Amino acid sequence: MKRAMSYPAMTVFTFGVYALCLASALMIAPNVLLSLVRVASTSEVWIRVVGMLLLFLGTYYILAARSELAQFFRWTVWMRMCVVAIFGVFVVLGLGPPVLLLFGMVDFAMAAWTWVAIRKVASPGVN
Repeated sequence: MKRAMSYPAMTVFTFGVYALCLASALMIAPNVLLSLVRVASTSEVWIRVVGMLLLFLGTYYILAARSELAQFFRWTVWMRMCVVAIFGVFVVLGLGPPVLLLFGMVDFAMAAWTWVAIRKVASPGVN
């Protein structure tokens, strides 16, 4: 009988699904996503390469969640929280549009959710 996913695993699984959705958009119709966030359209292959990388990362997140790889969950928290800071540097240096911060904030919020879930499981009974 298959056991239900733990709370931390569910948060990582959800992030993996988010990454797969973003990957699909970037690989199949990148200019649709870019126009939604008011970024100039592109015909460069790099946007699709980023989509492919997100596809791989999203797959790793989903597989790790399904396998209950708790150490992986902890590793991802800090890396995902760094995304908003790195994107902030890109914006400040004029290397990227401010909308990057929106994507960084999603990563940060979902990483915080995983962190809360890990702490909740580590301290049952503490609300």
